[in-house]
Amino acid sequence: MEELRFECQPGCITCCDRYGYVYLTEDDLRRISAFLGMTEAAFEAKYIYRTKNQVRMRKPRKSECHFLLKRADGTGGCTVHSVKPVQCRTYPYWPELIEHREVWEHEATRCPGINKGEKLIQIGTALEIAEEMKSAYPWSYSWR
Repeated sequence: MEELRFECQPGCITCCDRYGYVYLTEDDLRRISAFLGMTEAAFEAKYIYRTKNQVRMRKPRKSECHFLLKRADGTGGCTVHSVKPVQCRTYPYWPELIEHREVWEHEATRCPGINKGEKLIQIGTALEIAEEMKSAYPWSYSWR
């Protein structure tokens, strides 16, 4: 794989509306809480589940993320888009998706923005973005 295409599709929330957790770095926590006008402690008490090695968003009852706006027509958006976590900001350039062409192509069956758009992303650039995931969540990539 030498280059990739990706362009978020207007109104699409497919990547945000899949089963899983949204993990945060300490910097993500600070940025989002400030954006919301909350203290870090208040933000953490309301939205965060923390373990020894991980910080993740609590899941609301009928959504994958507290900050995902879902409209009846299936579109929506992120209400903290400008300060979204590393995990969200780097998608789809995650190590597990870009290191093997077949995995990238499988993800394209779920994400309507993969293999779309005019702009080509060089694999070296995608790998640099993927390194941010590895740095942000080392516990998730330490087995590799």
